[in-house]
Amino acid sequence: MNRLTVGLVGYGNVGSGVVKFLQNRRDYFKDKFNTEFVLKTICDRSIHAKKITGLEKTRLTTNIAEILNDRAIEVIVELVGGMHPAKEIIIGALKNNKHVVTANKELLANCGEELLKLTHHYKRNIYFESSVGAGIPVIKTITEGVAGNKFHSLYGIINGTCNFILSEMTKNAYSFKQALEEAQKRGFAESNPTLDINGMDSAHKLAILVYLGLGKFIKLKDIHTEGITHISPVDIEHAESLNLTIKLLAIAKKDPNNEIEARVHPTLIPKDHPLATVSGIYNAIFLGTYPLGHILLSGEGAGQMSAASGIISDLLHLASRSHSDAPSMLGNLVYENPNLKIKKIDQIRTKFYLRFMAVDKPGVLSQITGILGKHGISIDSVTQKAQHTSIAPIIMLTDYAPEKMVRLALDKIHKLPIVNSRPVAIRMEKLR
Repeated sequence: MNRLTVGLVGYGNVGSGVVKFLQNRRDYFKDKFNTEFVLKTICDRSIHAKKITGLEKTRLTTNIAEILNDRAIEVIVELVGGMHPAKEIIIGALKNNKHVVTANKELLANCGEELLKLTHHYKRNIYFESSVGAGIPVIKTITEGVAGNKFHSLYGIINGTCNFILSEMTKNAYSFKQALEEAQKRGFAESNPTLDINGMDSAHKLAILVYLGLGKFIKLKDIHTEGITHISPVDIEHAESLNLTIKLLAIAKKDPNNEIEARVHPTLIPKDHPLATVSGIYNAIFLGTYPLGHILLSGEGAGQMSAASGIISDLLHLASRSHSDAPSMLGNLVYENPNLKIKKIDQIRTKFYLRFMAVDKPGVLSQITGILGKHGISIDSVTQKAQHTSIAPIIMLTDYAPEKMVRLALDKIHKLPIVNSRPVAIRMEKLR
C-alpha cells in the first residue's frame, strides 16, 4: 500500500473540496490505486472559525511552521493563492524536503523558473495540474501524453468568467454589464472580477503553457493582454452576421524563425471551429502539434470540485512516483532553447474587425478610410447601418495588417471630431 502524508495550506473553496475528495474516495483510492492518503494537518488563518466535520484525526492550526517543520508530512498542498505568503510557503516546503502540489497560476507565471530550479536543487517535485483549466488534464497531456511531439501553436479559452459573459451576451443579447451581473449572481465571477475581465488571469495561465509547450519562460510583460470590457452587443451582432463568434483567447505560436508570440485578447473565430462551440464556464485548449496534429481538450475550467480533481490527480501521481526527483520529471524541466526569442506585438500581422462610432453624415467614411490607407491598411469590407440617432457604427474588416500601423491609425482616427468614442479593434484568427 502506497501511503502519502499530506499537509494542506488554505481551507477555502478549493481546499475544502480537496478534503471532501479525500474523504469520499478513500476506499476507491485503496482499491484501485493501492494508495492511502493521510491528511495530517490543515493550516488556515481562520481555521477555528470554520465548520469542519469528519477530521477528528487531523490537526487544525493557524501556524504554518507546524506543517513545514513536521518531518512526517511528505507533501504540502498550497491553496492560499497569490504571491505572498504562497511563495515563502512553497520554498519552505522544498527546503524541508517536501513535495508541493499547487493551483497557484499567478505565482507560477511570475516565479515558475525560480521555483522549478529549487525543485532540482532540493530533489523534490512541484505539481500544478489545476493551475490551468482546473481539472482538465492539460498539464499532463503536454508533459506526458503527447510529450514526443513538437508544439507549434496553442489557443486557449482559459477563463470561465469571460467565456460565460461572452456567451450570455451572444445568447441573450445582454450588455457587458448585464452579463457580468449574471455571472456574479450565479457565482461564476468574483465580487471584484478585475483579474478575469482584464485578461490577466488568462495571461498567467498562458505563461505556464508557453513554458510547457514551447519551452520558453516568458515574462508577463511580454504577453500582450487585453480584456473584454470594450465588447458591446453591436460587436456580437456583427460577428453573428459574419458567421463568426467572439472569444477571449490566449494565443501562443512559434514560427520557423524560432520566434514566439504570446497574447491574450478578444478574438473573432469562425463558427465552424471547435473552440467556437465552447460556451458558459467551460474552458478549452486547442494544441497544434507535429506529427500528431491538432488536439482539443475541454471541460469545466473552474469550480470547487473541478479544481480539487486536478489536485487529487497530482497527489495520485506523486504517490506512484514519490521516489523520483525533479530532474527526472518531464514537467519540471528547467532548461530553455537558447535560440527562442519573443516576438513583440508590434511585429505581428493579423486581420482586424474595426468598429467606429461616428457622426452619421456624408464624408465621414472617406476621412476614416483615408487615414487607414495612409498607414497601409487595406479594407476588405465596410458595413454602415442606418440609425435613428446622430451617431452610427461603421464596421470594417481589414486584410492582414501590421499591429503597429493599426494602432497608430486608430489613435489618429480617435482624435477626429467626427468620432464619438475610442475605436474598437478585434483581431481575427484562422486557428490552424
